[in-house]
Amino acid sequence: MYDIETTGEFDNWLESIQDGKTQKVIIKRIRSMSLGSLGETRSLEGGLFEAKIRFGSGFRLYFINKGTRIIILLCGGDKSTQKQDIKNARKMAKEL
Repeated sequence: MYDIETTGEFDNWLESIQDGKTQKVIIKRIRSMSLGSLGETRSLEGGLFEAKIRFGSGFRLYFINKGTRIIILLCGGDKSTQKQDIKNARKMAKEL
C-alpha cells in the first residue's frame, strides 16, 4: 500500500483533461498504484519513474518514491509531450 501525494502541477494537468472517460482511466490507475500495483513503469534514473497508461494518446504519470510508502505524482502528459514532461519532472524532483 502506498500513500499518494500530488503536486499542484499534476492536479492542474489532470483537471485540464476534458474527456471524463480519460480522467476515470487515469484515476483508476492512481488507485491501483495506491494499492501497490504500479503496473507498467520504467525507471528514468535518479529516482524518477514513468508509469504508462495504454489508453488514448498514451498517457504517462511521472513520480518519485519517498520512503517505502509514499508516491509523489509530479506531473503527467502523453506521448507527444514526453520529452518536456520528463525534463520538467526531473526539475521538480530535485526541488523536493
